[in-house]
Amino acid sequence: MTSAIGVAMTEHIVAGSLQEDNGQMTVVGELSRFPADAAETEALVGVTTSELYEQLASQILPLIQSQQHRVATVGVAVPGVVRNGVVEDAPNLTQIKGIRFGDELAAVLRNRGVDVPVHILNDADAVAAGLASRGGNLDRMTRVWTLGNGIGYGRWPISDGVWEGGHTVVSLDPKERFCGCGGLGHIEGIMGNRAMRLRFMDMEPEEIFAAAKSGDARCRDFVDLWHRALAAGCATAIHLGGPGRFYFTGMNIRFLDLKLLREHLEKMVRMSPLQSYSLEILPSEDAVSVLGAGVAALRAQREW
Repeated sequence: MTSAIGVAMTEHIVAGSLQEDNGQMTVVGELSRFPADAAETEALVGVTTSELYEQLASQILPLIQSQQHRVATVGVAVPGVVRNGVVEDAPNLTQIKGIRFGDELAAVLRNRGVDVPVHILNDADAVAAGLASRGGNLDRMTRVWTLGNGIGYGRWPISDGVWEGGHTVVSLDPKERFCGCGGLGHIEGIMGNRAMRLRFMDMEPEEIFAAAKSGDARCRDFVDLWHRALAAGCATAIHLGGPGRFYFTGMNIRFLDLKLLREHLEKMVRMSPLQSYSLEILPSEDAVSVLGAGVAALRAQREW
């Protein structure tokens, strides 16, 4: 039986123990979470890198120490562009940009008496890996959009490339400059939680969508734009990678209207061989990200 630790660091940090038995990985025991208040969505934004390492170590070490079997690896999912062990960019957690985050965290753990390899990956890819593993579909392509402070596009199996789908350009309007990376016309600049706050300085995202339902014309137009942006991202993925199923998860799936999304998508994907796609909302569940981080870490370790 193989043990691993899975960690996801997005709007918050969540960690859990994993065990693999007969090729199936499952989460065992309770997950630890920081901050405890689920309503706090920007607790990590101003935290220094050293503080992040300390907080991660405080979540990981008790889980390792409680294991009856040797922990083979720790998988940590983080937002941003992750390649060859380096966080090349992370617009929503800028303090980790340019860092060999896995190596640095492994060194912190070694200083506390635990020598275990740490594998890092993109947070949306971890969600895709978790969904594929839970469904027994690790041999099939899984695609997922994560809707939160940032907009993530996850894909399993993970392959070479950047896959920052949230930075797909969906507008040529030069005024569309709300994306955290500074780029113009990005999906995240329309749909991201922080971007919505910048666009509507006097309203929170939930107030925008509530006002739209009440008939406010400005908010109603934005909600339509929000769904068109996501439809454009899906349409681009379909035209590049083919049809199939798209999952949607994250804290802001509460705003997603699948009927409206499908209406816009049908206008964008017109070639008949590409129309066999499906759309499914999944509850935002930390256990999926934790599972995916561990699964990806074990897979990477076995391929080395």
